[in-house]
Amino acid sequence: MKNLIYAMSQKDLENIVKPLTDVLGILVPVLLGVVGSVGAIWVIFLGVKFAKAEEPQDHEKAKNNLKNAIIGFVLIFVLLVALQIALTIFTNWYKTYDVNTL
Repeated sequence: MKNLIYAMSQKDLENIVKPLTDVLGILVPVLLGVVGSVGAIWVIFLGVKFAKAEEPQDHEKAKNNLKNAIIGFVLIFVLLVALQIALTIFTNWYKTYDVNTL
């Protein structure tokens, strides 16, 4: 009976986890490309604004906007990479999971 319950829970877990890991495995690399592209374009745009700023307060505001944009995009990029690594670790763990060890 105990093995039957574990086998059923393993199948249920597989039915839930497999589609989720498949979708994330497809989306994360695409999102990395999109974030990188948008980030590069936005940083170039803000760099031009920074270079064109004539007033000291506009120059400081543009500098802060540029700094915040770079920090934000680096954070998003790092989190997406961490998600990709965690997804790989989770997938490997799931594939080696043995219900008989419980």
